[in-house]
Amino acid sequence: MRTNLNKIQRCPGCGDFLIHLALKQALAELKIPAHQTVVVTGIGCSSKMSQYMDNYGAETLHGRGIPFATGVKLANPELTVVSVSGDGDTYGIGVGHMIHAARRNIPFVHITCDNQNYALTTGQASSTTPIGAKTKSTPEGNELPPMHPVNLVESAGCQFVKSVSDKDIKGLKETIKEAILFPGFAHINVQQSCPSWKRW
Repeated sequence: MRTNLNKIQRCPGCGDFLIHLALKQALAELKIPAHQTVVVTGIGCSSKMSQYMDNYGAETLHGRGIPFATGVKLANPELTVVSVSGDGDTYGIGVGHMIHAARRNIPFVHITCDNQNYALTTGQASSTTPIGAKTKSTPEGNELPPMHPVNLVESAGCQFVKSVSDKDIKGLKETIKEAILFPGFAHINVQQSCPSWKRW
C-alpha cells in the first residue's frame, strides 16, 4: 500500500479535500478493507484521489476511468469499486462511457467532482459551465447551455443518481455509503467549489 498519504497537493479551499474525506469516512464506516477497495480516476484535479488513499487505485486516461472501473468490477465482482472524476472527464471527454455504464448497471460507484470547469488546465469552460460564465476559454462569457448531469444519467437508465454539495460533508458521506451498498451502478454528482478558477 502507499506511503506519504499526507502530502496532498491541492489548491487551498478545493472541494476535493471534502470529497476525499467523505469517501474515506464512508469506506471506514462500512468497514470495507483497503485490500478489497479500488479507487479509479481519470485525469484532472480529482484524479489525485486514488493516490491519496490507502487502497488499490488506478489513474487512467482522460475520460476513461469509467470503462477501467467497469473492467475491474467484471474481473473481480467481490471488490468495492469507486470511480472518481471531474465534470470534464465525466460529461465531456468520457460522456459516452457514463451513458453506457448507466445502461449496463454494473454495480460500482461513480463520483463526479463537478466544479463546472477544467480546473487542472487553469479554468476553461466545461460541459457544466453556466451560460455567461467567464473562463479562460470563454473570456466574453460562456454561450453554450450547461449539461444537466442528473437528467442525463437518469435518462440513460441509472437507478441511483444523486446530486450533493461538497459542503454537506455528512450528507455526502451518507450518499456515498448508500451508493456503495446499492446493487447496481450508482452515480453521485458533487457540486464542488473551486476557489482558484470558479468565479461565478
